[in-house]
Amino acid sequence: MSENSRLVILVGSVREGRFGPVVASWVAEQAGAHGGFDVDVVDLANADVPLALPAESPKLAGEAYPRPAGMLDLTARFEAADAFVIVTPEYNHSYPASLKAAIDWHFTQWTAKPVAFVSYGGAAGGRHAVLHLENVLTELHAVTIRDGLSFPNYYLNFDMDAGLPHDDQAGVYAKAMLEQLDWWATVLKDARRRIPYPA
Repeated sequence: MSENSRLVILVGSVREGRFGPVVASWVAEQAGAHGGFDVDVVDLANADVPLALPAESPKLAGEAYPRPAGMLDLTARFEAADAFVIVTPEYNHSYPASLKAAIDWHFTQWTAKPVAFVSYGGAAGGRHAVLHLENVLTELHAVTIRDGLSFPNYYLNFDMDAGLPHDDQAGVYAKAMLEQLDWWATVLKDARRRIPYPA
């Protein structure tokens, strides 16, 4: 039996009153039930992620990249991850600045790793945000997963007190997403160990 993949579930919003931690907790339960992952829920609200970046690219600077002390734990958890689930809202047809900053402060931490998306919002359910994230993460040589989860009008379609979606098929969709993520995580983890990625 192969070892579990290390999964980071990333809460991308730091907005007051955000829904992200609720849905991230539910996704973590689904991932735990799946059994193929060691789950680590990472909340950007607990990290120091400035918008101002150093002059040099993290790709070029490598380990010498000057990150704030309050970001070191975040970087280490990204580095240790074999796979990611990004939980994002949609703000003005895109994803939040907090998430973009966290992505831009890192480079190799995303390389040759699979990323799935769980989005939420109004009528579109955050799908515009996911489309933008797919473009950004492809640039960083991540592998984006086709099947994700979307919660349109989440304030109507989620039981906030119980932390559960009203749609009883949500767990089925989550399982499909996690199966794909597990496959890619296993394959890419093995590939990274055997062959350096040609970035």
